[in-house]
Amino acid sequence: MAADELANLAALLADRSRARFLLALMDGRAWTSSELAGAAEVAPSTASEHLTRLVQAGLLAERRQGRHRYVQLAGPKQARLIEDLLAYLGPTDPPARTLRASAANQALRRGRTCYDHLAGRLGVAVTDAMTARGLLTDDLALTDDGLTWLERELAFTPPATRRPLAKACLDWTERRSHLAGTAGAHVCAHLHARNWVRGVGTGRAVRLTPTGETALHDLLGVSVP
Repeated sequence: MAADELANLAALLADRSRARFLLALMDGRAWTSSELAGAAEVAPSTASEHLTRLVQAGLLAERRQGRHRYVQLAGPKQARLIEDLLAYLGPTDPPARTLRASAANQALRRGRTCYDHLAGRLGVAVTDAMTARGLLTDDLALTDDGLTWLERELAFTPPATRRPLAKACLDWTERRSHLAGTAGAHVCAHLHARNWVRGVGTGRAVRLTPTGETALHDLLGVSVP
């Protein structure tokens, strides 16, 4: 029954350690069980039990390489679920206890990956610029001009997948939508490949490089505060 399945999912998410695992995995990378144990500050054996439950529920996918067990979010659908829950909660970061924690919070708000696309002020700024130039509609569907622009400027080839080309993803820090879908994923991957964005620390925060600032300004007139 749907009620039972919903209750089971809610119970699965109602654990601080499992929630920390899911938030860490929102960077789209595969993590080892020991890495996630360290991130959540739990024993490796405890982490393994939690991860097994998340894999069995279909939220995570796993693969083994030698002695290591790697896990990552099962796909965009699962990432969207986490991001939507965060957006529903709204900005909930507690006051930072240290200067380092405050800097990390601000870095996430400036720019981050949301699974495989850009979020934060950077993601919203890129989305707004594409919309202003008619590359996206107001509800963030890709226009014909937008597809042509992506193919010409960012070497985009629409993949053979059921995933939408472009869709809106509500940004939980900016309270506005940023671009997701295969187009959003390609924009993010292209910026990384060109070294226009670079990761900040070990989390999912990213920042524009000087080269990236120039490139995005020339391409879209983007100016990120």
